[in-house]
Amino acid sequence: MDDMNADLKSSLQTDRPHSARVWNYLLGGKDNYQVDSEVGDVILSTFPEFAAVARLQRGFLVRAVRYLAAEAGIRQFLDIGTGLPTADNTHEVAQRIAPDSRIVYVDNDPLVLAHARALLTSTPEGACAYLSEDVRNPERILAEAAHTLDFSRPVGLTLLGIMGQLSDADRPAELVATLLEALPSGSYIALSDGINTNEALNAAVTAYNAQSVNTYHLRSPQEIADYFSGLDVVDPGVVATSAWRPDDTPRPDDAVDVAMCGVARKG
Repeated sequence: MDDMNADLKSSLQTDRPHSARVWNYLLGGKDNYQVDSEVGDVILSTFPEFAAVARLQRGFLVRAVRYLAAEAGIRQFLDIGTGLPTADNTHEVAQRIAPDSRIVYVDNDPLVLAHARALLTSTPEGACAYLSEDVRNPERILAEAAHTLDFSRPVGLTLLGIMGQLSDADRPAELVATLLEALPSGSYIALSDGINTNEALNAAVTAYNAQSVNTYHLRSPQEIADYFSGLDVVDPGVVATSAWRPDDTPRPDDAVDVAMCGVARKG
């Protein structure tokens, strides 16, 4: 038993911060370790608005999935870079609208997958599955997801905050293209990521990268827009996260627009 616990602790890498756990801390969650909260505090000391930005990102997920399920009629979702479960996860938003929705969650953090299996439970009519995989391996993700999703029917692909965790050497645009190529006509992508136009955020990310297992890579607004090249972008286009179909949810007073997002349809 001691060896098993040691193996789990080693796989979780609790001695160094991880992006999903730091994000959880910034959202006010409890599923993180001291190393995660410490680096989260460093980020907040450099860029105090970051917690509000995290909430804006979560709000975009809810609005995008709601649009896909209610207006676009999507009943299958491939959520890559899931992160730790919190309120209004992808399957909860989708299945409130369409109980038969099927969702595959993908993450490569063992803590995320452990929580997902315990907390992300499907309706009887639908399905939830969980893959321990890296976005850098799109072919493996697609092959495993095919056990739950029917790739002859439209799929909603969500990539929220995940492409920024890839360096340019990982060719993130090519990975997105590979995933989209496997999806049939009528599928959608919802994508958001941080942009490099705010000096305080740039400094906060530099501080985070110096301490974390993962590194985050801010990109220009044009680079975010390029992910949607060749697709039918849904109004209002590729915009600041808070500007994508805002609802009646109050915007945090200290929120600043340092991320771009969009939803687009594959023709």
